[in-house]
Amino acid sequence: MVDVSQHELVPEHTVLEEDVLEEVLSEYDIDRTDLPKIKRNDSALPDEAEVGDVIKIVRNSRTTDQAVVYRLVVE
Repeated sequence: MVDVSQHELVPEHTVLEEDVLEEVLSEYDIDRTDLPKIKRNDSALPDEAEVGDVIKIVRNSRTTDQAVVYRLVVE
């Protein structure tokens, strides 16, 4: 079977630590539930991701070099 998360076109997905998450939520003045969602069964997620975790996704961007987005893991 192919591990999709290791494909060159899949951006880096990492689970955010709680203290870093608090800084991000504070910076944007939002709650965890205000974040866009990503399903737990998404094959790009790290194996250690659990429902309720927030994932940091770093994508390559033509205009900003890298684009960072955050997603809340849901069922």
